[in-house]
Amino acid sequence: MNDMPISESTAPKAPRISRLIGIGFLTLFFFATFIGLGVWQVERRSWKLDLIARVDARIHADASPVADEAAWPAVNAANDEYRHATASGRFLHDKSALVYAATERGPGYWVLTPLQLESGAILYINRGWVPTDRKDAASRAEGDPTGPVQVTGLLRITEPGGTLLRSNDPSSGRWYSRDVEAMGKTAGLTHVAPFFIDADDTPNPGGLPVGGLTIIRFPNSHLSYALTWFAMAALSLLGGAILIRAERRR
Repeated sequence: MNDMPISESTAPKAPRISRLIGIGFLTLFFFATFIGLGVWQVERRSWKLDLIARVDARIHADASPVADEAAWPAVNAANDEYRHATASGRFLHDKSALVYAATERGPGYWVLTPLQLESGAILYINRGWVPTDRKDAASRAEGDPTGPVQVTGLLRITEPGGTLLRSNDPSSGRWYSRDVEAMGKTAGLTHVAPFFIDADDTPNPGGLPVGGLTIIRFPNSHLSYALTWFAMAALSLLGGAILIRAERRR
């Protein structure tokens, strides 16, 4: 009796197990990945809300004197940035630096002036904004006090290097970020604090510089991101189920 080949139409059509396993594995992989990303965004949202609450408490608290020089290494963004602070001393106006600024008032410069504390150490003060046509210090000299001063504002951490698009050029006096440590070094100053104070809106004689322009904004879109990732996780399960069903029908 001759063996008769089994035609394709009469051959078993069982699903290929390896293909089903592959689809299932990929489905679970994408599901777990999207769930992990969603959970991470939920955790980031919790962290952001806590940060906003802490910063809000700091800026509305009574101003306290800046730490002594010995404690400066311990000052950091997590625990101290935006703290309501005060400092006393004399401005060294001839060693001021101008930092390019784009503000709600238009383009201009932040005036970063070293304040020599009673201890002799240096704390830079962001005295505020001046328009581009008042860049020359002589054009606003009436706003530069020469005697002892007390400054109140928000403590900020130094911003080294520059911005994402522009790097600071200390040798040419071009500053795009408030890198006070580099400014102090360029000006030949020592014992410079690794932070500065954004002066409050107390008016200066002549109206310039304009202080109190600190922007405190923390984008918080983590909930929408989390919902997006969780939706992607659900879609990955749906897509996997559709593929497995289609494979089983072959």
